[in-house]
This record gives sequence, structure tokens and C-alpha cells, in this order.
Amino acid sequence: MADEKRKGLIIVHTGAGKGKTTAALGLALRAVGNGLRVLMVQFIKGSRRYGEQEAAKLLGEEKFAIRVMGRGYVKSTGPPAPADKAAAEEAWAYAREKIFSGEYDMIILDEINYAISYGLVGLEPVLEALRQKPAEVHVILTGRNALAELLELADLVTEMREVKHPYQKGVKAQPGIEY
Repeated sequence: MADEKRKGLIIVHTGAGKGKTTAALGLALRAVGNGLRVLMVQFIKGSRRYGEQEAAKLLGEEKFAIRVMGRGYVKSTGPPAPADKAAAEEAWAYAREKIFSGEYDMIILDEINYAISYGLVGLEPVLEALRQKPAEVHVILTGRNALAELLELADLVTEMREVKHPYQKGVKAQPGIEY
């Protein structure tokens, strides 16, 4: 019989295709269904309404909590805006605390790969926390441009590749699909 003790995985969803956050939400739903407590910290998303936030409310804060801590769109060229950097650093401090708090079984760091690659959050503190995280806590990192060091540390890496997208035909973002 297999060992029943849970091993917390480090999972990375990256790549240029759609579905990184969506895949993490699927894991969250599966985790909640298995009695795990889930926290999603959103590093970039801001005040706009997203469907996942409403769905999490239906499941209940004690089962699935989402913290929107970004300011919205972040410019990817040039130095980061001080307000974006401050928001991302606050999100990281909060996420790091929760990783070690024992409150959650799964922590989703939504769009942290962007935050790291844009210079909003340092790579080394994230790597250090992941190396030291409690053994049973799952941590999922989403967003394009995941750095090689994160890919190496991860237990599971999925790269989303765009083959076809309705945006290419001028179709606007659809509720329930993109947000």
C-alpha cells in the first residue's frame, strides 16, 4: 500500500498559451473537494471583477480564499512603477507568511512568474521560501516567463503553448473563459 502521507508539490504553470491560472483553479477545486484549504494570492490582477473570485465566495472563505493584491496591468518594459513594486512586495510578504502559517494546504501564487521576471519580486527570496516550505504544503506558481531556477526546483512544470486563440479573429475576452 502506498504511503498516505501527503507530499507538498511545487508546481509551475508557465508559457505563452492561455490556461495557467485556469489550470491552477482546477487544482484548487480538486483540492477543496478533497478537504484541503486553499489560498490564491493574485500578484498582478487588480480591482476588476474576475469569475474565480465570485466562485471562491460560493465555496466559502474557510475552504478557498482569494486575495487580490495587484494593481492591474503592469508595464513589462522599463523599470517597474514604484506602486506596482510595492504592491507585489506586499503580496509576496503575505504569501510567504501564509506558506508557513499552517492555515492552508495549497497556496497559489497567481502571476508571480510575471512579478519576478518584471523585477517586482526578487527571485532569491521566493526560491528560499520554496526550499524551506512545510513538506505537506502544495505551492503553485503561475504566469509566463518562469525562470530556469524555478523550473529546476519544481516537482511539476507545465508549459501552455498557444496553438489558436479567438483573439486572433478579433473576438474579445469572454466572461467565464478569460476572466
